Amino acid sequence: MALGLAHKAEATLPTIYGTFRIHVFEDAEKKEHTVLVRGKLSKNKPVLVRIHSQCLTGDTLASTKCDCGLQLHAALKMIGKQGGALVYLQQEGRGIGLANKIKAYALQEKGMDTVEANRKLGFKDDVRDYETGAKILHCLGVKKLRLITNNPRKIEGLQRYNLEIVERVRLVLPIYRQSRKYMEAKEQKLGHLL
Repeated sequence: MALGLAHKAEATLPTIYGTFRIHVFEDAEKKEHTVLVRGKLSKNKPVLVRIHSQCLTGDTLASTKCDCGLQLHAALKMIGKQGGALVYLQQEGRGIGLANKIKAYALQEKGMDTVEANRKLGFKDDVRDYETGAKILHCLGVKKLRLITNNPRKIEGLQRYNLEIVERVRLVLPIYRQSRKYMEAKEQKLGHLL
């Protein structure tokens, strides 16, 4: 176990975006995190990377309340074409967990935005930490990133762990009618660069 992280498994994963190597890492809390790697990762040149936090509703169930699934698939498409890595972290609901995320959804149905709902439940706006993602990238030998993100906090979070962000690769995605208020809160209250 290096850096409080254990590499548990690896195999080939064919996808609609190309063939990847899938890796599973386990952190000190026994959470399993997934990495999809396409091509050879350079130790010296910038690598196209997406750090993506789990979103069951958006990624798996195709919810239109958020843009998470759209971000995931856009990033996989880019990495599938250019090579790089997608790090999929177990940080559901911006780190508050699935049950609390669904409670936040219920509060949003009563008129709150995503930030107000998290605060009402006693959480910060975003409780995610990117240390595990940074450790995984270090394990893979990645030091320089072309980071696929619209979230400036993610850039700052990764830079704290000796990763050089040489470029922010912007995601331009459609906005669903049901996610408009969510997207506005992300931009106005969380500083996302939409």
